[in-house]
Amino acid sequence: MKIKISRRKGIDILGSGSLSDLAFLLIVFFIVIAMFNINKGFILGLPQKNSAKILNVKDILRINLNEKGEVFLKENVVPIEEVEREIKDILTINPNLTVLLKIHPDVNYQKVVSVVEAVRKLNVENFSFSMLKKGEKFR
Repeated sequence: MKIKISRRKGIDILGSGSLSDLAFLLIVFFIVIAMFNINKGFILGLPQKNSAKILNVKDILRINLNEKGEVFLKENVVPIEEVEREIKDILTINPNLTVLLKIHPDVNYQKVVSVVEAVRKLNVENFSFSMLKKGEKFR
């Protein structure tokens, strides 16, 4: 009795059209994805290291955010909804305004975002913010 040995035929890689289709789709996918800028965030112009800028004291607007989320603008409590209007009024008088935002570490993050958004809408060129250190008080 003769045993017949059959060999399996392998997959012909060169004749496979689906592999080239897959490669084409991957190339198109990466080209399209490369064009998206998903996470812009805040674009800030940061100063160079060891650079100093001289400011007039009259050009500085101090905004303080306490732990309760209250906004202090020129030592007065201002509702968060009116911050943009107040800054806009000051900008008409003083176009070279520099806004300094001091933030209490325990303040709600959304309050900070609201104030920063109000300043950004008005295109204030000079804007700085920092967190209060432990034991430091608003000036």
